[in-house]
Amino acid sequence: MDKPKLNSRLFWGIRFEEFDYERYANLVIERVVERGDVADIRQVRRFYGDEREKEALVSAKWRSDSSISLAKALFGDQNEDYKCFTLN
Repeated sequence: MDKPKLNSRLFWGIRFEEFDYERYANLVIERVVERGDVADIRQVRRFYGDEREKEALVSAKWRSDSSISLAKALFGDQNEDYKCFTLN
C-alpha cells in the first residue's frame, strides 16, 4: 500500500522518504488526529485501517478533548475506553 501523503507541517524535521511508518505508527496516528486536517486523517485511516488507528488512540497516555471526541465519533467508544481517562 502506498505510504500516506501527510502535510509536512505535522512532522517537522522528518524525512518522509526514509521514515518507517510501521515502526512509528502510534506517533503518526496520534499526531495526525491531534493536529492534522481532514485530508491527513483520511490518509492515516486509509494506510493503517480503523483497527490499528483505534488501538493507538485507546492506548495513548494523553489526548486532547478534541482528539478524544473525534475518536469517539469515529469508533463509537466512551471516555472510559481510553487509557488517558483512566490514568491518575
